[in-house]
Amino acid sequence: MGTTIKHSWAEPFKIKMVEPVFITTEEHRRKALKEAGFNTFLLHSDDVYIDLLTDSGTSAMSDRQWAGIMLGDEAYAGSKNFYHLEEAIQTYYGYKHVVPTHQGRGAEHILSQIMIKQGDIIPGNMYFTTTKLHQELAGGTFVDIIIDEAHDPGSSHPFKGNVNLQKLEDLIKKHGAAKIPYVSIATTVNMAGGQPISMENLKALRALTQTYGIKIIHDMTRVAENAFMIQQKEEGYQHKTVAEITKELCQLTDGATMSAKKDAMVNIGGFLAINDPDIYDEARNMVVIYEGLHTYGGMAGRDMEALAIGIKESVQDDHIRARVGQVHYLGNKLLEAGIPIVNPVGTHGIFIDAKQFLPHIPQDQFPAQALAGALYLDSGVRAMERGVVSAGRNKTTGQHNYPKLELVRLTIPRRVYTQAHMDVVAESVACIYSKRNQIKGLTMTYEPKYLRFFQARFKEV
Repeated sequence: MGTTIKHSWAEPFKIKMVEPVFITTEEHRRKALKEAGFNTFLLHSDDVYIDLLTDSGTSAMSDRQWAGIMLGDEAYAGSKNFYHLEEAIQTYYGYKHVVPTHQGRGAEHILSQIMIKQGDIIPGNMYFTTTKLHQELAGGTFVDIIIDEAHDPGSSHPFKGNVNLQKLEDLIKKHGAAKIPYVSIATTVNMAGGQPISMENLKALRALTQTYGIKIIHDMTRVAENAFMIQQKEEGYQHKTVAEITKELCQLTDGATMSAKKDAMVNIGGFLAINDPDIYDEARNMVVIYEGLHTYGGMAGRDMEALAIGIKESVQDDHIRARVGQVHYLGNKLLEAGIPIVNPVGTHGIFIDAKQFLPHIPQDQFPAQALAGALYLDSGVRAMERGVVSAGRNKTTGQHNYPKLELVRLTIPRRVYTQAHMDVVAESVACIYSKRNQIKGLTMTYEPKYLRFFQARFKEV
């Protein structure tokens, strides 16, 4: 018998253009961090070496997307690029009607204003910051119905994005179906660590909601990544393409909000997709007030063209395998170094468990915020907090919300960094872990009214 030769894996693309980045000194970073109030969102990008703040609008577009930019039809009404975008959404996701917006939160705002009444309850598989705020501003209350394993960073459950169906049914019986305009379902749950929902669970949820006449609205920001995890982990899907699984996921829901700056790899853009013609008619009217005409929303024609192409590229198996593979490469490096992270490794980033990393810092001293600052100070790597700062305050008591998950997110942009960059990140995290007892807690010195994690300022205790 012949010897089997194992071939190395490599990214399914070539680099055609580069952007120089510079390594700053620790003294420079210390000054920059202090001026930013220990909030990585307030750092200047010029002061950052490897930027893992977010995967939103930070991915690299393909040559075909850039070519599409040159084909932008900037007609105020009836841009041909809108119809290309509409066709792509109908083809790859299956939704009937499309309302373009400047980004995902524009779609969240319009949807919430149309569907939510004062006193409504919106169940969902863990909150997301902007989604929850728009629901609350419309008069609703978000209620978490995700499985308990999602709140345990050590749990190895393969589908931590799943809904606890009993929690949902109890909620329906308590408040009545008329008080629940829709169930809010994210494919890959960001705040849980980029964790997927299974097709089996979504099918069961669809059956339950149909019994009560409740809609499912899909936060489809990273739907292709969720589809890939189903392909890899769920029985019966190994031989289906990511494109096929993506469309099947979407067809189990009634509509969606999309921040196209993630999966679809554009720098700006989003949309509301809906099957109900009456909701579509209202949304098409509202978008004119808040975003722009219904055939461009908040987007230029060139951006709609790049988005239409990005949707097609996002569901290609080779692309998504490489995208999620790079995340898992970094996750495995950190696990080998003994770093406490959310398990299993998700799809768009690595989430460090700041409670375990910094057990000497109480949660009211913002350990995840402090850890993100320490990482930047060590190497110029920018990450972001996903803990008590992001969770905000209880709208009734005014006290901090204290989530079980106190995390630092290392978010990987698509098609931007190499494995060598991931090695630098892993080495830096390991370095600060070895001297973690030197990291101090923080106190908040400035707090904005909404979404405080973007603009809050801190100082060391």
